[in-house]
Amino acid sequence: MSAPNFWDNADAAQVTVKQLQQINGSLKPLQSVVAGANDIEVLLEFAEEDPSSASELEQTLTRLETELESVELQAMLSEPEDASNAYLTVQAGEGGSDSADWAEMLLRMYIRWAENHKYEIELLDRSEGEEAGIRNATIAIRGENVFGWLKGETGNHRLVRISPFDSAGRRHTSFAAVDVSPELDDDFEVDINWDKEVRVDTYRASGAGGQHVNKTDSAIRMTHEPSGVVVQCQNERSQHKNRATAKKMMIAQLYKLEMEKRDAEAYAKHGQKSKIGFGGETLRNYVLHPDQYVKDARTGLRGNPMNVLDGGELDNFLEAFLRGAMADEDEAEQN
Repeated sequence: MSAPNFWDNADAAQVTVKQLQQINGSLKPLQSVVAGANDIEVLLEFAEEDPSSASELEQTLTRLETELESVELQAMLSEPEDASNAYLTVQAGEGGSDSADWAEMLLRMYIRWAENHKYEIELLDRSEGEEAGIRNATIAIRGENVFGWLKGETGNHRLVRISPFDSAGRRHTSFAAVDVSPELDDDFEVDINWDKEVRVDTYRASGAGGQHVNKTDSAIRMTHEPSGVVVQCQNERSQHKNRATAKKMMIAQLYKLEMEKRDAEAYAKHGQKSKIGFGGETLRNYVLHPDQYVKDARTGLRGNPMNVLDGGELDNFLEAFLRGAMADEDEAEQN
């Protein structure tokens, strides 16, 4: 980076800078833990000679435990795609307005979580519900290790509450599906025959966006016919820009399919079920009546629904999934 011609190729330079940031993000916490371990050896010797110095040893141990947890979390995000940005799609399930409203509540939860982490958020597609909420929406979340943190969120999310759309005030159960895929750079390759395998449809963008957006066929829908994967984008007024974004989303989805096949094969070797792709199983239950709690069906972790839906306690569930997935991988390797 100190070479005089380093910035002659700005794109290549940015890639190098990003690589350096990732390396430092891994090495510096490790170096701090190693240094802390050396400090403990010295403090142990002092404590044996002078018991009054034991408090400093306890403080150092507490700090080192926190740093070690940070290093462990970093180790959980070791796959190449974990460092990527992410596309997150929320799809309302059956249940009419309740499910559409629930889908929008989930979308808000992830947006608030991203805002809490100072991540960049871009709305790529949004289809409004007939009475309330959304039928589906896709956002891009950009920042460090976004996909690594969110990759365990793919699946069905279940809400139990008193329906605000039921005049009788009865309890309803609603479902919404979340799908997370990595936004890939040019280092990742996916074999796609764009001319023969992908069908491209144009349509008029819906919702707010100005007269020009709604009066022209600027929105793009792409269908990968061999796999059935469908992506769409309507956030830009330019059809060309929407097409480019939809193409990146398609590559991300197909790469994710390959990831799922890879993980399914790995777990099958050990007689275990894949941890990615939950099918019709419920990933997490959000209960607002009669009790109030959120419970993850995979880890058993419980939390306060208001804090989770506001994005504040979502990190606890993301971390629990990553720790559980790492423990499963260790067990599979031992078997």
